[in-house]
Formats: sequence, C-alpha cells, structure tokens
Amino acid sequence: MSRSVPEVQRFSNTSSSPPLKSVSEDRQKKAAFPQGKGWELWLVRLFVVVGATTLCYRLAPFGLRGAPAAGVGFLLALVILLAELRLSRAGIGGLLGGALGAVWGIFSALLVTLIISRTSQSEPTKAFLEYAALFAFVYLGLMLGSQSGRKLNVAAPAAMPSGERPPLEPIKLLDTSVLIDGRIADVSEAHFLDGVLAVPQFVLHELQLVADSPDSLKRQRGRRGLEVLQRMQKMPHVDVRIFEQDLLPAGDVDHKLVELARQLGAKIVTNDFNLNKVATVQGLSVLNVNQLANALKPVVLPGEPMRVLILREGKEPNQGVAYLDDGTMVVVDGARRLINKSVDIQVTSVHQTTAGKMIFGRLDERAEQSAGAPRQAAAAAAGAGGVENAARLPEPPKFERGQRSISSEPDGD
Repeated sequence: MSRSVPEVQRFSNTSSSPPLKSVSEDRQKKAAFPQGKGWELWLVRLFVVVGATTLCYRLAPFGLRGAPAAGVGFLLALVILLAELRLSRAGIGGLLGGALGAVWGIFSALLVTLIISRTSQSEPTKAFLEYAALFAFVYLGLMLGSQSGRKLNVAAPAAMPSGERPPLEPIKLLDTSVLIDGRIADVSEAHFLDGVLAVPQFVLHELQLVADSPDSLKRQRGRRGLEVLQRMQKMPHVDVRIFEQDLLPAGDVDHKLVELARQLGAKIVTNDFNLNKVATVQGLSVLNVNQLANALKPVVLPGEPMRVLILREGKEPNQGVAYLDDGTMVVVDGARRLINKSVDIQVTSVHQTTAGKMIFGRLDERAEQSAGAPRQAAAAAAGAGGVENAARLPEPPKFERGQRSISSEPDGD
C-alpha cells in the first residue's frame, strides 16, 4: 500500500494544471528573474554599471576628474540597480501608487518653492529650502503612494509571463477526514465545487500512515481515502493539486492546515468537528460535508404520510425503529410487532439534534383499516368455504347386522 502515494504524485505532476506553489516562492522567483533569462539580465546590469562609470569619468561632474568621477558614476549605477531590484518585488498596485505619489510630491514641492522664492532670505538659504522641499515631498509621495497602492486589488494579466494565469483562483484545502469519507468526490462530480482543490503534502503523508496501519479498519479507511483522491484527479473538470509546503511551523496536521489556510486565504474542506470549530474561531472559511448533507435532507412536516420498513425495536415499549435512505432515524409508535415489515405511518413531530434529524410517527389507522378489510373478507370467505365443504362430505357407510344399523368404527383392538 505504500506505493499508492507515489502513484498519486506522479498523476498530479502529469495533469494539465500546473503544480500549486506558495505566493512567497512566486515573488522570490519574479524578483530574481523578472523577464527573460538570467544571464541576459546580468549582462544588461553590467552594461549599466560600465556605462554610468564611463559617462561620469568623461564628463567630470561637480569638478571631479579621474577616479573620483568614475567612483560617482559607479555609485550612481548601484543606486539604479538597487531601485530596480526593489521595484521588481512590488506589485502593480504599489508601482501605480508610488508613481502617482511622486507626481503629487513634485507639484507640492513646486508650490513650496514659489513661496520660498518670495521671501527675504539669502540665496543659499533659499536654494537649500527648495532642494529640501523637493526631496521631502517626492519621498513622502513615493512612500505613501506605494503603501496605499498595495491595498488596491489591481489585476494585470499583461504584466505576467506568458502561459501563467493571475493567482486569483479560489483554493480549497482538503482534510484527511473528508478524503476518507468519500462524499467529496460525489459533490465534485456534480459540479458543486470550483477553483483549485489542494491536498497538502502533510495530509497525504497522514493518509499514507493510516493506509499502512496494522489495524485492518484503519488500513481500509486509508486505502479508501487514496482511491477517492485518485478518482477526483481523473475528473476532467476538477483541478486537484498536491501542495508541497516546507515552511510551515512544526505541529499536528490540524494546526498546519489552519496556518496554511491563513497564509493562502483558502477555505478548509473537512468533516472534523473540532477542526471546524478551531478554524471558525480564527476567522477562516470552512466547508463541512456533514452540514451540506444535513441541509440537503428532504423536509418532512408533521401530518405527512410515509412508508417505512421497521428494522428493530425502540427504546420505549411498543416502539419500532426505521431508517430513511439518507440515514434519518424514524421512531414509530405501536410498530414493535411489525419488525421486518413495510408499514404506512403518519409523521407526528420532527426533532433536530446534534447527531442529526429524528422523525417520530405513528401507524396510519386509515391505511391499516383499508388493508385489514380485505384480510377480514378473505378470512370470512375461507371460513364459509370450509363449512360448505364440510357439508358436502359423504356420510360414513353403514352396515346392517341383524336388525340394527351399525356404523363402521375402527377396531378398538
């Protein structure tokens, strides 16, 4: 059974959907290699450094000549490269906000310099105040605009590399319990789930441990979970991916699943009651298959007729218990004598408990009377037929011995 997990991984790698990766890894790769190949980028950066150094060496700015001028050009190139690396990590919202903030800072500095030029200060003081206002307002506009722009959800499909989609698709993390349960496959097959259904690596590892358990019941449950996962991966309309995340803190599977859902902004699909409560308390969205099944059960109102099969005795005297197709328990008064028989009942009340829904009912008297009349007629007909047949029986033969008529009787001897 230990070979089942590599088969799942191989199938996930050959699927049409790309493997799911964390946002931090994508940002690191984009920061290191924004466009094109790596050696082309470093060649362009080397050209910028050499060009800036040569230009300052030939032009001799600020009265500097020789090595000092070349050093100024080299420092200028480093500043440009650092700005390029920093801006490559920013999103489209941060870049747009920073550009608008810088423009706002330039116009604000221009207004301040117009006021400073009309003062009676000396020229060196005016020049210092003008340059200080320009740098201060441009810096404030750039920083504030960049921070405000990050809050904007601006999608830029054209800015992404070819062949990749913007990471805006919803993600749902599958728990071990929901895979072992198996109903998630039926829900997915009915097109009720969209987006990416992700199975973290630690959940798959726990499923493998359950499948390799020495307990036969646990081993069967683990194998069922792996079979359900493979069935879902073969569905063409379902995007199932194996999530490999090694940066999560140490802890149990539930803690890792909650932390991963918080990092990705994903929803958790589970049947575990405790995990459902913990995730809900922390503000995460949880999809519980048990709650979905309870919500889809048919609504039964008091007074409705129903036909059920009595399977066993109830706790109270003279009670019978039946079950609907969805597992709902039906308690019927007066049906203890009708075990293993299908009867017509009338619903008296419906109770919702923590374990599910319970229906209470009693035998339908009208159905019983309508069913009892043919039985009584058949019994009466059978009784009349017996009397008539008895009347038609021939009399026993008689023999005359002397002057008495003697009936044939069995010999006493």
